[in-house]
Amino acid sequence: MVRGASRRQNFKGGFRECRERLHRTAAEPTVENGVLLKCHLLADLSFPILSIYALVLTCDSIAAIPPEWRMNEMAANHDFERFQTGAAKYAAYLETPEGRLRLDLAFANLQEFLPQASHSLHALDLGCGTGAMAVRLARLGLHVTLLDSSAPMLDFAQRAAREAGVGERIALKQGDAGQLANLFDAELFDVILCHNILEYIDDPGGVLRAAARVLRDPSGMVSVLVRNRAGEVLKAAIQEGDLTASEHNLTAEWGNESLYGGRVRLFAAESLPAMLAAASLAVTAGRGIRVLSDYLPPKVSRNDEYGRIFELERKLGRRPEFAAVARYTQWLAHRAAPEIKEVA
Repeated sequence: MVRGASRRQNFKGGFRECRERLHRTAAEPTVENGVLLKCHLLADLSFPILSIYALVLTCDSIAAIPPEWRMNEMAANHDFERFQTGAAKYAAYLETPEGRLRLDLAFANLQEFLPQASHSLHALDLGCGTGAMAVRLARLGLHVTLLDSSAPMLDFAQRAAREAGVGERIALKQGDAGQLANLFDAELFDVILCHNILEYIDDPGGVLRAAARVLRDPSGMVSVLVRNRAGEVLKAAIQEGDLTASEHNLTAEWGNESLYGGRVRLFAAESLPAMLAAASLAVTAGRGIRVLSDYLPPKVSRNDEYGRIFELERKLGRRPEFAAVARYTQWLAHRAAPEIKEVA
């Protein structure tokens, strides 16, 4: 996921600056076989001096940063930390009716539009998490590269692939999806998944442009799954009874992440198609994920009635008027053909 500039870097910078100043004024130490034997009194006191001075430098540098930058940095650090430690929690969520439904619906939509090819397809799963979607693709015969910044998530995904008997079709790469443009060569993949990753990326449009670059040809496909702003409006009002939050979500850029805590970017219905077009990706289809299942009364068992709920959600998700208010929206796209300019 996204890494913000760390305060520890500021501390190290201040520490190095102070250390260099002290070394210029202190007497040269006596060293024998790599062991420091003696040094000027100033150098003996260097550690406490350096610690205090570096702290002052750090505080000064933080104070000079605009408040909105500090908020963005704190949010980015929190995003990174929660995905480093939340693999088991996320895997447990995917076993709940809500988690299963999101996964099953997204996979059904994906399967409907998978490229038809004579060769073995290669897929890239950005922000793969526990590898649930990648394992399903591997079972269909695809070779899948999993990219995630969280080592625990990748470890979990690797175990899941081995247990499913598809470990030989899975490749792991630890890295930041925000740096996708620097991680892979062009035109490597037939399928690229961006499922619930753009909500945590500083530059979603940049990730989509990089995805278009590593997509193999116009028959390849990008699948994007994001949190829908309109769905957050209904959730706050219907599920939580919070009219103030519901009204706020009408125009909110960020919502609350209930699983890990912290914030999550919300996407308006028209924003993702515009981002895809700007990345030279043409929309193949749009689908709504979890239109009404979150609001069913307790008398409807989400476990016992799961099959019926799934089939109803599939029908609703295909219809634009219902998809527009779903909790999530999924967009399937392919690389747009280059425009041919007429020559006068």
